Amino acid sequence: MTEVDTTGAWLSREDLDNARDRLPILYVHAIPVRVDDRGVVTHVGLLLRADSDGGIGQEVVGGRVLYHERIRDALVRHVESDLGPMALPRIPLSPQPFTVAEFFPTPGVTPFHDPRQHAVSMAFVVAVTGDCRPQQDALDLSWVTPEEAASIAVRGEMSGSHGVLVRQALAHVGFPV
Repeated sequence: MTEVDTTGAWLSREDLDNARDRLPILYVHAIPVRVDDRGVVTHVGLLLRADSDGGIGQEVVGGRVLYHERIRDALVRHVESDLGPMALPRIPLSPQPFTVAEFFPTPGVTPFHDPRQHAVSMAFVVAVTGDCRPQQDALDLSWVTPEEAASIAVRGEMSGSHGVLVRQALAHVGFPV
């Protein structure tokens, strides 16, 4: 019996590219928020990143779910990877997504487009209580009001259909969009 690698390096870059060409890949996205003592969202965290085309855009936290990884663990890993180990995400024991987004390499099939692959993403609103600092390839982190986040999303300043996710998240937590 062979041992299964659950450390995340279960596919080489070449194998991952090959899989992306043939299979939908599972992702999680997290819209980081700050909430007041009543649980009302006061701020939304948006990451500033450079995209593969050399442009700059705002995004939410997200990434692949690894082989043999629980959804909750993937959310924690990506929040800490993008916002730092002191972000202190408050993820329920049994998280429920506010939407399931299907990204297609062909534009126009759904509101979600990813030119690299067909991907399915479960998206969550995640309250963070700690000190957040952009990590990895994030250039900056902005905390904006829900109204500002909706405006940024509508103006198309977010890459990879992340604006659609932000608008859906805001609607999910009770803000008109």
